[in-house]
Order: sequence, then structure tokens, then C-alpha cells
Amino acid sequence: MAARRQGRHSGDMTSPTPPTGATVAAAAVALGKTYGEGDSAVRALDDVTLDLYDGQFTAVMGPSGSGKSTLMHCLAALDTPTSGEAVVAGTALSSLGDAALTTLRRERIGFVFQAFNLVPTLTARENILLPLSLAGRRPDRAWFDLVVDTIGLRERLGHRPSELSGGQQQRVACARALVSRPSIVFADEPTGNLDSVSGGEVLSFLRRSVDECGETVVMVTHDAVAASYCDRVVFLADGRVVDELDHPAREEILEHMAALQSEAMRLAEGR
Repeated sequence: MAARRQGRHSGDMTSPTPPTGATVAAAAVALGKTYGEGDSAVRALDDVTLDLYDGQFTAVMGPSGSGKSTLMHCLAALDTPTSGEAVVAGTALSSLGDAALTTLRRERIGFVFQAFNLVPTLTARENILLPLSLAGRRPDRAWFDLVVDTIGLRERLGHRPSELSGGQQQRVACARALVSRPSIVFADEPTGNLDSVSGGEVLSFLRRSVDECGETVVMVTHDAVAASYCDRVVFLADGRVVDELDHPAREEILEHMAALQSEAMRLAEGR
């Protein structure tokens, strides 16, 4: 297990050595995001520089208000940074017009929401294929079969969301994010609405999608158990990347989160 790398300001840190032969799937370059103006302004991201590598399962963690969801939304082209650059598949998002950005989001980025966001009137198969249907593209049959077999729901493809458990619905949502073979999949608290058994099913699927399908997954989570499925855990605090762990155990993650929470409380009390 890699040694800990603690206390690094995102502006001073260098990216860790990437996996052998890996390329950068997405990157934040001096990324900043401020909401509001003047005395009421809130700086959600503060000069974040971070590489996310192809073929890895990465978790982003931090206390409430640390900027983890804002970072994901900027990288997924769901929000626009105030400064710096978000890069996906080698393309700087700021260089794209609205039409090109829509195409990139549809074809190169997958997104899994906490609330599933399945269309209730469509079957599981139709929900999975919806992004391709909207783009007017035919599915790659071999890839579709691989994704369906990986989620383990082939016998449920004809069922509507109301006929599926929460864990099954989220696995369908994960398959929908993967069906277009995106460069990267972002998952925002994908187990937040699930019990531990269903959450384990979803995490196992995401893990298998990386190991067996070669996908790249970045997940925002507050759950140390969920993060322990990942190859890498990046910690944010006050809008900055402050630490990370490689192939961490649950206990290490809990220790880091407790330290970050304590520091956040100490700073809040000193204001």
C-alpha cells in the first residue's frame, strides 16, 4: 500500500505517478469556482489542479462544503468554472461552444445521479439505451451485452423502474452511463439512497466496469466503505486538494476523514 501524502496545497502538489501506460482521462488545471459576489461570495474551488487517470476508479471525498461536488460538476461540464480549465479526453471545455459541449457531454461523459433519474414509463433496456436513442446512434451489440452481463440484470431488461429494487435501478442507471462508451463516468453519491446490500451491488458493478470493461470512474462519496472499492481516494477541504491515498483500506479513509472534519471544526470555531 502506498505511503500517505499529507498536507499538500493543491497549488503546490504534483500529481502522483500514473499507472503504467495510463493516460489522463480528465483534468482540473488551476480550477476555481466562486458563487456570489462581494462579501457574500463563496469560493467553492480554490486553484485545484488534479489529473484523473484512464482505467482507474477514483473517489473524491471531503467534509460538507469542501467542493467535491462542484469539482465533479465542473469536470462533467454541468457547471462552468470561474477560473482555470477543465479538460476531458484532451479537450478544454472552455474551447467548446454550446452545441459541441452538448455533444461532448452526450458522447464522452457518463453521469450517475444519486436519485437514479430513470424514465418511469421505459423498460430497463429502453432506459439503458436512451442516450443512444437521443443521439440517433445504434448500440454496439457486443458492448451492450457486456454491460448488461456485468450489471447482472439481463432477465430484468423488460421491467420498468417501479418493478425493480433501488439497487437494480441504480445498476440500470450505471449501465445507461456506460452504454455510449464514454471517456469517463462521474458518479455523484451513487449509493446515497441505497441500503448497504444494494449499495454493495452498485459498487461491485462500478468496480467490475473498471476491471473488466476498462472504464474510468470518478465517484463523489462521503462513505468510507464505498471509497474502499476505489484505486485512489482524493481528499478536498475548503475547495483545495489536501491529500490522497492509493488503494486505501476503510480504516485509513476513516482516519483521514476524521482529521479533516476536526480541522474544519477548528477553523470554524476560530472565525
